[in-house]
Amino acid sequence: MVKQTVGWFALVLVLLTAATWAIQGSDFALYRFFAPKQEAVRREVFEQSKAYNQGMVQEIQNMQFEYVKATPDQKAALASIILHRTADFDMSKLSPDTRAFIDSLRATAMGGAF
Repeated sequence: MVKQTVGWFALVLVLLTAATWAIQGSDFALYRFFAPKQEAVRREVFEQSKAYNQGMVQEIQNMQFEYVKATPDQKAALASIILHRTADFDMSKLSPDTRAFIDSLRATAMGGAF
């Protein structure tokens, strides 16, 4: 009787351990599948937010102001940073003068000199 009870207890313990392992494994598989998609949606929502867009516009305008005051060596570095920061940004959210400034940086960069 004791052997049978211990046997059943061991069997239940093994089954519970296997079930826990299976659940954790499937949880990990689901996380691996859905986490990148959730992160992409979260980032897209963030990039469409008013705060992000206003912050980017303000940052670009500040960098434009710094560019105007900079020495030629500093201008080269700032132009590279500005072009990098605005590469994926929706240019329609910028004022026409700021867009013209970035377009001139791009044209200069294509020409190979700042």
